Amino acid sequence: MKKAIGNAIKLIIFLGLGIFLVWLITHHLTPEQWDRIKQVFRDANYWILLPVFIIGTMSHLLRALRWRMLIEPMDYHPRLFTTFSAVMIGYIANLAIPRMGEITRCGVLSRHENIPFQKVIGTMIVERGIDLLCLLVLIVASILIQMDVVGGFFYDTVISRLTPIFRHGTWIRYLIMLAMIAALITGMVFLMKLFRHTRWYRKLVLLFRGIKEGMLAIGKMKRKGLFFLYTIAIWLCYFLMVYVGFFCLKPTSVLGLKAGLSVLSFGSIGMMITQGGIGAYQLIVEKTLELYGILEAYGFAFGWLSWIMQTLLTLVLGLICTVTLPFVKRKTPKALAGKVTS
Repeated sequence: MKKAIGNAIKLIIFLGLGIFLVWLITHHLTPEQWDRIKQVFRDANYWILLPVFIIGTMSHLLRALRWRMLIEPMDYHPRLFTTFSAVMIGYIANLAIPRMGEITRCGVLSRHENIPFQKVIGTMIVERGIDLLCLLVLIVASILIQMDVVGGFFYDTVISRLTPIFRHGTWIRYLIMLAMIAALITGMVFLMKLFRHTRWYRKLVLLFRGIKEGMLAIGKMKRKGLFFLYTIAIWLCYFLMVYVGFFCLKPTSVLGLKAGLSVLSFGSIGMMITQGGIGAYQLIVEKTLELYGILEAYGFAFGWLSWIMQTLLTLVLGLICTVTLPFVKRKTPKALAGKVTS
């Protein structure tokens, strides 16, 4: 009951933030601007969304292939369809309940492939860490490559606002926060030593051992080069979804690769802020496109078209996997003994 209430509160907070951001980017629009936006949607070339849909599907398939590579060093060989289904069902869970996607997809794969849940969690942590690193690299690259456009914007909106904070000694607050975090960690270590002989402590140790084994699996991979190629291919697909999507609208069709890189980099941040990225993604994409001279109406329209395409893809593939996966026979411990299936 407490868990359900907690999930409901999360949903309300993240969805509420998303709705607020939608209001923030729409409340100031005049009737003339709304008419222009409606005309933009009417003039859009929706056939362009078909290749975007195919590229997006490829990105999810590549993610499933890469995830399998992290699991196989632990002597588990999940089937490709099950792994792909777990990824897509996880994305649907994220749309429903904030931050539930990772846990859900690990649970689906663990249940259908008979793999210890804690080990699957470990591989997921590694995968998310790698994706976060890739996103940081893309953001830095986008700023450095386009210092005249993105670099100046980043300085005006971020660096210039942080400078007064450190100048006026507010950094002392951050030192206090770090001290509080250190005290919290120390307290947790003390409690763990105090209760180390209890049953729940032993279960916790087993959980963390499994997570550790899953995280260390990346060091045991035999084909690290292929894993690296999968990672590049995944993010290349993400980039192509944005760049090909530009051709959906006439004004954005003239944008180049650099603009695509910026929208991908900063738009990805928006997808993490609110429930399913609603509100935040559209706002960030719109403001990013304004840096390249795209009028507000077109930036607004492209942000919504891009978000709808990604969400629709998730819903369609996720629902297909949710319906079909129960008909796939679950693996038994005996089936894991040496059989590798795709």
